[in-house]
Amino acid sequence: MTVARIVEEQRKTTQSGKAKAGRWTLEYERKEALQPDPLTGWAGSGDTETQLRLSFDSKDEALAYAATKGLEVHLVPAPPVQLKLQAYADNFR
Repeated sequence: MTVARIVEEQRKTTQSGKAKAGRWTLEYERKEALQPDPLTGWAGSGDTETQLRLSFDSKDEALAYAATKGLEVHLVPAPPVQLKLQAYADNFR
């Protein structure tokens, strides 16, 4: 059975906006291990499903897609965001 990971995208640490937060991404998990290429030394495999990423607006849409394709799902929610509110003057105390 094919295994997929559904991950909730979290806010980027360098951005304060929440434009793409709450979106969900479906990624296929690797079926075979990476092996070094004898010529270049780069790691690779014949598994091309790991190159595919699908974005969804909600968790329910991602789960419905996985159910129609018969995928086993690992759900990874984003950690809660804790804001550290402080004034500029706090830097000099």
